[in-house]
Amino acid sequence: MQPVLKLALDLGPLIVFGLAYAGFGLLSATGALMAAVVVAGIIEIIVVKKISPTLIFTGVLVLILGGLTLGSSNEIFIKIKPTVLYVTFAAVLLGGLVYGRLFIKTLLGQTLRLSDPAWRILTWRLAAFFLVLAVANEIVWRNASTSFWVAFKIGLVPITMLFFLAQAPFIARHQIESEDTPPAG
Repeated sequence: MQPVLKLALDLGPLIVFGLAYAGFGLLSATGALMAAVVVAGIIEIIVVKKISPTLIFTGVLVLILGGLTLGSSNEIFIKIKPTVLYVTFAAVLLGGLVYGRLFIKTLLGQTLRLSDPAWRILTWRLAAFFLVLAVANEIVWRNASTSFWVAFKIGLVPITMLFFLAQAPFIARHQIESEDTPPAG
């Protein structure tokens, strides 16, 4: 999938959520998010002919917790969605380490060539990052206004990008040269 389309499918539902919240409130934004996730999934199926496991999990989570939010008119369900998502991601990554599986390598191994020890370190870092985000989400939704929580939720996008940028030096140090790459000169 082209990077611009991938970014649009990843960020599109969040942008729709933010715009809907600004205009219509949290319940309407939740419905808009649910619709946007379904549309993103349909587009991915049409373009790529399959849907990523991450989008499936996120979509199911949005539909379940969004449906509970709308059905009960209780904001808590949509506000805990990031916590559930981040804890699940961390648990999958850490569980993979326990069972000798490097899920990050599976996801990014075609883009990055790292040694298994480097993949393990990156997995630990990412799992810890997800757990910090989960705790932060819990603190924010429990102690701040809904408007602040929405801004926080949207602000996690640049925070996540900064986290990955901060990993660039580590990745560069541990990048394995491809057999196809001519030696530097």
